[in-house]
Amino acid sequence: MRKLHFEEIKASRPSVEEIEREGRFPVSVVAENIRSLFNVGSIFRTSDGARIERLYLTGFTGQPPRNEIAKTALGAEQSVPWEHHRNTRELLRKLKAEGRQIVVLEHTDQSRNFKSIPFDFPLVLVIGNEVEGVTEEAVQIADQAIEIPMFGIKQSLNVSVAYGIAVYEIILQYLTRSR
Repeated sequence: MRKLHFEEIKASRPSVEEIEREGRFPVSVVAENIRSLFNVGSIFRTSDGARIERLYLTGFTGQPPRNEIAKTALGAEQSVPWEHHRNTRELLRKLKAEGRQIVVLEHTDQSRNFKSIPFDFPLVLVIGNEVEGVTEEAVQIADQAIEIPMFGIKQSLNVSVAYGIAVYEIILQYLTRSR
């Protein structure tokens, strides 16, 4: 075994043009009221890795171009299709009317373990503010609520970490079903 060099890894990755030609996975993400621009950058980078369809930045979530976002996104803000919308509720209603399943990553009285849910596609995953989570308005519009089991003292993970865990489970489920 040997560690691959950066050039070897980069040569194995598809270009943005190849991704657009091959298509993206039928998963979009709404990042609602994310306070930290570094979290936004991390969300962009994970979104690129997961080849999501579109990233919606809503409410007061910061948007490119910002140095803090670029620092953690490492160019993913250029490769991930994204839009900004002030009103999360209006956006979610529109996406739901298009036939997309709305899934919030949030603690609710009906949340289920993210590993135990069969997801429907196309899907929109909603992630929320670092302190207050997803808004009550978004929860009311959602078709499902998922949560990641916590085994320690804290009740949740950092939003960008939780997003990475959840979106990869969703993508893997899609890939398993589409084979």
